[in-house]
Amino acid sequence: MDQCVTVERELEKVLHKFSGYGQLCERGLEELIDYTGGLKHEILQSHGQDAELSGTLSLVLTQCCKRIKDTVQKLASDHKDIHSSVSRVGKAIDKESGLSVDPSQKEPFVELNRILEALKVRVLRPALEWAVSNREMLIAQNSSLEFKLHRLYFISLLMGGTTNQREALQYAKNFQPFALNHQKDIQVLMGSLVYLRQGIENSPYVHLLDANQWADICDIFTRDACALLGLSVESPLSVSFSAGCVALPALINIKAVIEQRQCTGVWNQKDELPIEVDLGKKCWYHSIFACPILRQQTTDNNPPMKLVCGHIISRDALNKMFNGSKLKCPYCPMEQSPGDAKQIFF
Repeated sequence: MDQCVTVERELEKVLHKFSGYGQLCERGLEELIDYTGGLKHEILQSHGQDAELSGTLSLVLTQCCKRIKDTVQKLASDHKDIHSSVSRVGKAIDKESGLSVDPSQKEPFVELNRILEALKVRVLRPALEWAVSNREMLIAQNSSLEFKLHRLYFISLLMGGTTNQREALQYAKNFQPFALNHQKDIQVLMGSLVYLRQGIENSPYVHLLDANQWADICDIFTRDACALLGLSVESPLSVSFSAGCVALPALINIKAVIEQRQCTGVWNQKDELPIEVDLGKKCWYHSIFACPILRQQTTDNNPPMKLVCGHIISRDALNKMFNGSKLKCPYCPMEQSPGDAKQIFF
């Protein structure tokens, strides 16, 4: 009980600070709006008057900008203080819960976080070392992470102009293992060397300097690293919540239709929806199979079965179609024994 009281006390501090911060933000922003609104009114009134006012106006605008900047910095500082309070709540929970985490379990996540933070400030060396040490596993999952890291490092050398020309040519040897799958990309990179003297930014290869590729490499690293650890990039709870938000309008509509038409028994199974809901490709995690005979999605209790002829139907369809000891495929005239059908695993 004492542990809960300690955590609750820290939580109350956070809530109190958050409430005060909200009021401070609202009051500070209202004051800025009133101040800038009054300043705008004065500027409009003084428009077309003596040019001597221009110096005064410049000073007033400078003071206005400084006041806005000071307010924003104050709000940012207070917001940072709230983060510290939230962190103390987490530490209190860890301390009072008495849980101890094996350092060997934390180490992979600590390392990945360190590498990701380095990528965010455009430091590639830690990520390259990690990719090289995990090359075989990355290749097994068809990852292009290592090549893209080498590509970014090569581009960083190109940005140095002719000073880095020799080093860039030497570094290009790292592309050799990727020549089969990334031949065109490598050709583009080598072709850009011709324009080192005039600068890549003034050449047809200016697209190589796109800043978005740094955000992309962070996403690719996070995705591939989580895959190696057997983790989802996104929280399962977040994915489930998002999918529910997408599906909810359609389910509400079909529920209203069922109630209006008094169609009982249409939706009576827990593992089946009365309509198909398209959640988009981002929610495609595994293959599914719908029986072409019964037009129902297969389940663990009603799995897909492959017939001798190669056609696939559900087990329920198989049980309903065989006559005696023989089964005739619904797609071809081949007769076979139901016992020869094999369960399919996707």
